[in-house]
Order: sequence, then structure tokens, then C-alpha cells
Amino acid sequence: MPWLGYFDKMDRADVFVVLDDVQFKKNEWQNRNRIRTADSWQWMTVPVIHHFGQTISSAAIDNHSNWKKKHLKALESNYARACFYDEHMPFFREIYSREWTSLCELNCCIIDRIKALVGITADTLRSSSMEITGSSTRRLADICLALEADTYISGAGGRDYLDLSLFEEAGIKVEFQEYRHPVYEQVFEGFFPYMSAVDLLFCKGPESLEIIRSGRK
Repeated sequence: MPWLGYFDKMDRADVFVVLDDVQFKKNEWQNRNRIRTADSWQWMTVPVIHHFGQTISSAAIDNHSNWKKKHLKALESNYARACFYDEHMPFFREIYSREWTSLCELNCCIIDRIKALVGITADTLRSSSMEITGSSTRRLADICLALEADTYISGAGGRDYLDLSLFEEAGIKVEFQEYRHPVYEQVFEGFFPYMSAVDLLFCKGPESLEIIRSGRK
């Protein structure tokens, strides 16, 4: 359930690649995010059976705990008064009624649904389907080359780790995302940024894409 900046990058792209064949990092954003609560916020975490070196696409969900019931209860109790609760809650009830074993499959299902609901039209695919063998920046540049892309959109943090010379050699321009989190009316008084995009969806419904785009410099 990514944050708004994730969907801003997707909306700016012609093709959005989910990088699912890189190492899974436990307790980062790949298996958890935050939702708004009356006091502040809480984590929504999908438990994963962790093995060092595993990729995101191979990460298996640990179904020994009833995490689906906890997620559903959290959404129902915290967003029951949201303007678009009745419109979007059936999807999440359906999601949590299904049996999930793959973290990647769950993530992509939710991402694709939010993409459709807000009206983003970019094509999406997974890097695991592309047979790219390079690593780090080379992998990203090779993905761009395989897609005949002339521009790569990077998160702001990419300035700290990307080898820009590899993109330059490939004739690919790099644009860094500069995103200022927009403020909107949440279901509870006060505003907490960097929640999952489901917070925006429940609160603002059809206005969501316009609000996402308002965060661009």
C-alpha cells in the first residue's frame, strides 16, 4: 500500500517497472506502510518468512498469524467515517478474504487496483519478467535500454547511490523526483503526511489523482 509519491512517479511515467527481483529488506516499505488513526497513525504490516538474500518476488507471507483480520479491522475502525469508505471498502474486504502466499502478488494486486481507481494510465510490468542480469545502477540502465526509454525517473534518494555515468553512456536522461507531500482533509482532525495512498483514497475518492499531482514541484 505505497505512499502518494510512489503513485506520482507512476503517473509521470509511460512505463512503470516494479523492481521485484532485487533483495527483500525486512521491516522497510516492501511489506508495511501506515494508516491514519484518531491519535496519529499505525503500521499495517504483512508478516514475511525471511531468509537472507531472498528477492522480493520470492518472499513468502507468514500466515501463522491472522494478519488479514487485523488489517481489515484497522481499516474498518479507522475509516468508517471517511467520505468514500462505502465505495472502496468492498475491495479491501475481497482482498483480505483471499489466501495469499506471495508478498509480491499481494502488493501488485493492491498497487494495480489503486492505480486504476485514481486514474493512472501508465503501463506497468515487473522487472522479473525482463531477464535483466545486471545489478545496481547497471540493472536500472539496462531496464531503460530494454524498454527503449530516453528518461529514467528516480526518487530523490537516488542522488546518493546512482552511478549517473552509466545512464549518460547509454544516452538516458535522469530526472529526480522532487515531491512535496500535499495536505488534504483526513478523517481525523489534524494532518499526518506519508500515509499509505489508501488514506487519500478513502478521504478524497475521485479527487485523489489531482491531489497526488499537486505535490510536484
